[in-house]
Amino acid sequence: MTDLSRAIWRKASRSTSGNGGCVEIAVNLPDVTAIRDSETPEAGAHVVTREAFAAFLADIKAGRYDI
Repeated sequence: MTDLSRAIWRKASRSTSGNGGCVEIAVNLPDVTAIRDSETPEAGAHVVTREAFAAFLADIKAGRYDI
């Protein structure tokens, strides 16, 4: 389990309450990226490798998801 006590959470630039998205990301942790819902941070976070998160972002930019 990854220790998130030192995570510095930043709201995603396209995450606004008006669009239903409330995503926060912490990238200051060694070797991982953590993602959580800013409206329910107590619910936990998804923690993935930096490589996996970079691949996910590349897929989004390539239009592979209907978002």
